Order: sequence, then structure tokens, then C-alpha cells
Amino acid sequence: MITATTPKGERRRQALVAAAAELLLEGGFDAVRHRSVATRADLPLASTTYYFESLEDLIARAVEFSGTAELEAMRHRIGEVTHRRRGAEATVELIVDLMVGTEGTDEFARGRLIARYERSVASARHPELREVQLRLRVQLEDLLADVLRRSDRMVRTDQLRRLVAVVDGAVVAALAESDPQPRRTARAALLELIDVIAPPVPQPMIAPQAMPQQPGRQRTLD
Repeated sequence: MITATTPKGERRRQALVAAAAELLLEGGFDAVRHRSVATRADLPLASTTYYFESLEDLIARAVEFSGTAELEAMRHRIGEVTHRRRGAEATVELIVDLMVGTEGTDEFARGRLIARYERSVASARHPELREVQLRLRVQLEDLLADVLRRSDRMVRTDQLRRLVAVVDGAVVAALAESDPQPRRTARAALLELIDVIAPPVPQPMIAPQAMPQQPGRQRTLD
């Protein structure tokens, strides 16, 4: 593999990564082959081995490309979220919108959701993917922590991982159903636990104000 040190080389390398990411989304890992990637990128077949050490290396870069794009979209949406105290339902709606998708999600978004969990499962067998997934997970947890703070809720590192696990488990279970409803399933599962995982920040106690004493009257002690 030769590093793409020239602008042209870097453009070709990025085109191959983007092509591999598209194929992953459309057909999973089996769809990513040297020839299919080169054809999709409209580049010579030899370019995949010229710019990448192996097919696994190319796939790992494609996974990171896709994951980073998803995180950037989340980051943009979170930037528009106002800081206010949210109840359980409003907080869960916000988190599920970000992690799973909004109501009426189309088939393309559903395919992207499936591809995300395929990447996660595949990382258990491939060290290159595992490192990428760990980096992406850390970024996801940081974004969720931001959401919780903007909702005036407590943030604890161990519970952030629990939050992700609850949503991920619900989505994977729902995708296996004959009539998949991943958003509905994830919402119901998280709603039961959100006040445990990320309880509201305690509000400061406000001391009651003393009643003003009327002029001309004296207080008596019982």
C-alpha cells in the first residue's frame, strides 16, 4: 500500500472509501469486494490494493467514514437543542430521535440502522473494526452526555454505557420481528429506565419567605 501523498491520490483514496461505505449500506459486508468498490468509484481495479493494505483495511476506513458521518449529523441536531429541564418522555424522545430515527423513518434510514448494527457485530471478529467502533462509541457517549446536560439531567459515565446498551438491545430485538418497530421498542425500553440512568439534576431548595409583620402589631410567643 502506498500512502496517498498527493491531492489526486487523496481524492482517489477518499472516493474508494466513500464507494465502500455505500456498498456496506446497500448490501452489507459481502457487497464490499475489490472489484465492486473500484467499479463504484470509477477507478482501476488495482487502485484498491494500491491505496489500502488489505480489503479489511478498506472496510475499516469505510466503517469509520459512515460512523463519523452519522455522528456529525447527530452533532448538528444537538447544536439546535435548547437547554431546558425536560421530563422523562421529552428526554427519551430526543435520545431515540438521535439514535434510532424520527417517526415515519423511510427505508433508506432503516437500512442505515441495520448497517450500523452489522458493523457493531462484525467488530467482534475483526480487530481493525473493533478499534474503529471503540472510537465511535466514545464520541457517541460524549454526544449523549451533551443531550442529557441540555435536558438538565445528571451524567454518569457508567450509566451512559447502560443507556446505549438499552437502546441497542431494543433495536436489535425489534429488527428481528416480522413487523419491525425499532423506534417504538427503544422508546418503551428507555422510558422505563431514563430516570434511573440519568435522573434530573436536583433543584436547589428555596427557603420560604417570612411573612411581613403588619405595622402596629407585636408578635407574641405561645
